Amino acid sequence: MDHSLSFFTSCVRRGLCYRRQSLWVLLLLLVVCLAIQTFVARQASDRPTRLPLLRFTVNKQQLFPTIIPGDDDAEFSLQVQQDVRSEPTGSSLNRHPENAGRAESSDNILRTSDSGSDTKEGKVPSQKFLSEKQRNNAAAGLTTDETLIRPRNRRPANTSTLLSFINNANSETTCRPKSHIVFLKTHKTASSTILNILYRYGERRNLTFALPLDKHSQLFYPFFFASHFVEGFSSRRVKEFNIMCNHMRFKKYEVAKVMPGDSFYFSVLRNPVAMMESIFTYYKSIQAFHKTNSLDDFLKTSWRNYNSSVTNNHYAHNILAFDFGFDNNVAADAADFEDRVSRVIAAIERDFHLILISEYFDESMILLKHALCWSLEDVVSFKLNSRSERTRRQLSSDTVEEIKKWNALDWRIYQHFNNTFWYKVNSLVGDEQMTREVSQLRELQDELANTCLKDGRAVEPSQIKDAALKPFQYGAAVIQGYNLNPHIDQQTRARCERLITPELQYTERLYTQQFPELAAKQRRATRKIPSRHQRSNRSEIMGLALAKEAFQKLFVRRKFFNLKNQEVSKGSPPAADNRRRI
Repeated sequence: MDHSLSFFTSCVRRGLCYRRQSLWVLLLLLVVCLAIQTFVARQASDRPTRLPLLRFTVNKQQLFPTIIPGDDDAEFSLQVQQDVRSEPTGSSLNRHPENAGRAESSDNILRTSDSGSDTKEGKVPSQKFLSEKQRNNAAAGLTTDETLIRPRNRRPANTSTLLSFINNANSETTCRPKSHIVFLKTHKTASSTILNILYRYGERRNLTFALPLDKHSQLFYPFFFASHFVEGFSSRRVKEFNIMCNHMRFKKYEVAKVMPGDSFYFSVLRNPVAMMESIFTYYKSIQAFHKTNSLDDFLKTSWRNYNSSVTNNHYAHNILAFDFGFDNNVAADAADFEDRVSRVIAAIERDFHLILISEYFDESMILLKHALCWSLEDVVSFKLNSRSERTRRQLSSDTVEEIKKWNALDWRIYQHFNNTFWYKVNSLVGDEQMTREVSQLRELQDELANTCLKDGRAVEPSQIKDAALKPFQYGAAVIQGYNLNPHIDQQTRARCERLITPELQYTERLYTQQFPELAAKQRRATRKIPSRHQRSNRSEIMGLALAKEAFQKLFVRRKFFNLKNQEVSKGSPPAADNRRRI
């Protein structure tokens, strides 16, 4: 018994000893492994790591970052958040119209800038860009400093990532021409020329246009846009609309009901100083202008005599803000003016992928070409709805400053997007490529002018031979047009004719092609008008235009009245005022 116990005890002691030795061995091995691992990690960190090349497919319409002017630009520094991220194309918000109101409700969100971000002065546009702008604005009496806000570009923190995305997006395999397009046509900004570009592009490819109801030329402007203003939408005659580009007062929620979720939204701005001079001449008959002899007289008495409740007086005050759907009756000395400016700019940047500048029209067309993945031939054009030089007026420096104060909201909008425009040019196209493509575009325009146009230039309306190609004359402005070269073949003539067809005639032609039955019905109704209304003298044309405008307003009021009655009959409250607050 004692022998067995001693044997057992000996075995236990021997086992414990062996286990203790095993533990020491394991501990030693662990230390060695850790040392080897540390050594390998240090060696690897000293050598460059080669990663596999990754390829991305990127939608180019997402490549337009927000740029904030530098802090030293005190005159127009905007407190808006720098945000290079855009909403994904085809998101659920865009695909489902019932959700589109969420974007509109975010108008009240104010984004502030990050004070800790770096500021870097960018390149000033080269002299070749300035000369084009000077030619466009010389008649307005504006100097280079007044028409150009020299941009100080703030580069986003993720510049390298942005540039890599741009390079990938420029590849032929990922860049596909866009055919779902929304163009907000603003007033007196060369927008009629852009409309002609979109009309020609869509007509050649048999695309469908969101045209105004009942053959009107505008989407019932100046009322806020509503989806039932589009011919074929409520009746479901059209399954899908490709392009929307007629005059409207923008309302994203309603536009999203009509247009596909992946639509590309863009618009164009013009220097409010030159624009005000043009508007005063063109809309001289509105109540705000017709009692004043000159633009200076209006500016001196504007706050006393301007009545925002009078029909069409919105043309006289911050017309850009009005067209984008905002309250245009904002004074520069208002306590919340800076806050309103920031909100407006943030909302425009959220809703639009690209904002063009009319003073740099050729550069804008090249930028649009890259954004839409179009060709150079797709963006070539002749100037349409352009005034004769004899109706332009020189502006004094005092008048220029008064216009900036009166249209302070428009001025700040223009300053901001003029600055960001040049960053987009530099980042998406590049200065050298922009110079080369602008030169190619102008050469193509000159070639087409020599081929298509008699004498290769625009002429006064009295010199236009074909009445079907004569632009509509309105106010005190004299709108020029073109004569076709009589020595061109039929196929070339058809192409040239599209280039010079005025807006009203082109809209009517597309409406007839898209809705032939409705167009025929309206033609039969038109024949009932007495022949005296069909004379071509100017006073009769003006009378018909005013009558048509009054009919449009009456039609829309009746539409809204019927909608409200339907809502009341269903037990729901009437639709609230849909003015886009800022």
